Amino acid sequence: MTSIRHHISDDMLDAYRDGSVPHGFGVVIAAHLSLCDQCRARQEAQDMVGGAFLQRAEGASLRPDARERMMAALDLPQPSPPPRASGVFPAAVMRELGGRPPRWRMLGGGIRQQILSADSDGSLRLLYIPPGKAVPEHGHHGRELTLVLQGSFSDSAGSFHRGDVETANAEVDHQPLAGDGPPCICLAATDAPLRFHALVPRLLQPIFRI
Repeated sequence: MTSIRHHISDDMLDAYRDGSVPHGFGVVIAAHLSLCDQCRARQEAQDMVGGAFLQRAEGASLRPDARERMMAALDLPQPSPPPRASGVFPAAVMRELGGRPPRWRMLGGGIRQQILSADSDGSLRLLYIPPGKAVPEHGHHGRELTLVLQGSFSDSAGSFHRGDVETANAEVDHQPLAGDGPPCICLAATDAPLRFHALVPRLLQPIFRI
């Protein structure tokens, strides 16, 4: 099994911890943490530091029945069991899929996608790229996080395998090429539309919501 060599940056982990990342980035980071012992250890270490600070903080006095009163005021439905990891898809991805397999939509050249979420903060999608196929060359108007769930791809930044995350920004232009072996399945989140160089992808961009 190929070891994970491309990780989430410290600033992204900090933003994830304090809840300031867009939804799509949060799902990518959660999925990566479930696959990467190194980043999960970093995250847990920071959580312990934060917990230590909270323990030293001076608490406020509450009524003895405060907890019971708060719970009585809440009308909470019984939560459903969260989806579990399935195949190559971590639990965080299965949650976005509603516990069901992906419903792929063809983009051309054998490449498929399923949009998991899209709003003013950005988009989150699954991509399926057959071996030896490349996505159109593009740049970025913002930041993009791409997590490999199956197979591999390579571009000017190197080679990425299961668990690896590529972080791209406005300074990066690339054309990811799926490696040999199983099809490359990726989870990709963006906070702004991509910037395609070729005319046809630019024309199709509003249709495919990329």
